[in-house]
Parts: sequence; structure tokens; C-alpha cells
Amino acid sequence: MRLNKFISHHSTYSRREADKIIFDGRVKVNGEVIDTPGFEVQNGDKVSINNKPVKISTKYTCVIYNKPRGELVTKKDDRGRKTIYDSLPKKYKHFIPVGRLDYNSEGLLILTDAPKVATTLMNSDLPRVYKLKIKGEVTPAMEAAMQEGVEVGNKGAHKDTHIEKIELKPFLSYQIIKNTPKYSTLKVAIGEGKNRELRRFFAHFGSEVVDLKRLSYGWISLNALPVGKTRYFDKKEYKVLKEFLIKVVNG
Repeated sequence: MRLNKFISHHSTYSRREADKIIFDGRVKVNGEVIDTPGFEVQNGDKVSINNKPVKISTKYTCVIYNKPRGELVTKKDDRGRKTIYDSLPKKYKHFIPVGRLDYNSEGLLILTDAPKVATTLMNSDLPRVYKLKIKGEVTPAMEAAMQEGVEVGNKGAHKDTHIEKIELKPFLSYQIIKNTPKYSTLKVAIGEGKNRELRRFFAHFGSEVVDLKRLSYGWISLNALPVGKTRYFDKKEYKVLKEFLIKVVNG
């Protein structure tokens, strides 16, 4: 893992703050000053900041946050926009989000203090279930693409994206709740978390997603958690997570 990423995962420093303290010569790996953010930290390496060791816990905690619209899933924003860490309790400042929800999206966001847990969940094909509202109707071409997959361009993507085209897999499932020429409502399940995937999917067909809410991620559901509130995983959710992590490790 890159040194700056290691520090941001295991401390209260953001990635950019980690870059600065590395450049300032305040970080050591195995007793030697490292001033390169891209330095690869290996298992067993001892990292310290200002001669104080960065502690890695073998235990982990997971929480669910019902993210409101108007918050970025990042530690800091150059434009001064609100981030989830402005709203979350300070004790979660070092927690890592599992995947992203864009600024105008809301709903379930898992956060954990364990990088391995975050990475495993992000890279999994666990179903992500969303409820969304789009402009216009759901067309036969959209349904065909939901069933068969499609390659889309950067319409609906973030303006700064460098990814021109992405290949989207078939949806795991979809349900058309309302279908009218003005607005339509759907509930969909996808098994990957590519950047602004659903917005890019519908933009490919000339439609715009006006509301997007994540309802569940694998076995974790939002249920009645109020907007802007958090809760810890319950015992059953931790049990399923442990079994899932073991299954991934054992192939």
C-alpha cells in the first residue's frame, strides 16, 4: 500500500495532509525518513509520524451512515464543499468509506476503520440496491441494456473524469415502479461500483437521474435509519461479514 494511503487509512490525516507531512520529512518507515508519498509499505513495516508509531488494530468496527444529498464522500474538498466528515462524529474521522455516493446521491454508506475490510467489500460483487427517479420513461433499449450490459461514454460522469468509456455488466435485477413520459421510478440491483455508473447508464440513453438513493449493500440494509444518522453493525451483520471475509480469503 502507498505510504500516503497507509497514513490516511490508519490515522486522522487526509491523503493530502499525509502528502504534506511526508514531504516535510515527518514520516519514518522502519526508522528511516521517507519523503515519497508513493513509497510502498509492506506487511510488517513500522511507520511513525513525528517519531510516534502508527498503530494498526487487528480488530475492526463498521458503521452505517445514511448520507444526505449535498455531501462529498471525501475527507477534504478544494472548493470548500461539505463532506461526510463534517457531519460524522469526530470518532469516525479515520474511518474509510466503502465505495462512494456522489454529491447529489443519498442513502446507505458503510464506513470501517479496517482498510482490508473496506477493500474487500468494494472489490466484491455484492448486490448494491438503489431506488432512483429518472426524467422520461424507461425504454425498451434501456431494459435490453439492463439485461445484457452496455458500453457507455462519459455523459453523466464527473466533469473531471479521464475515463471516456466503461463497460457495464448486466444489472442483477430491476423493477419498474412507475413509468411515465415525464418521470419514471425504478429499483435496481447492480454488482459493481464503477464511478457514477447509474448516472452514466441512463445518460447514455438521453435520460437524467434526478434522485438516487442506495438502500442496501450486500446483507446490510438502510431500513429506518434517519437521514444524517449512523449506527453500528449489529451482531448478525458482523457474523455475516466475518463469514464473508473468510470465504474471500479461502477463495
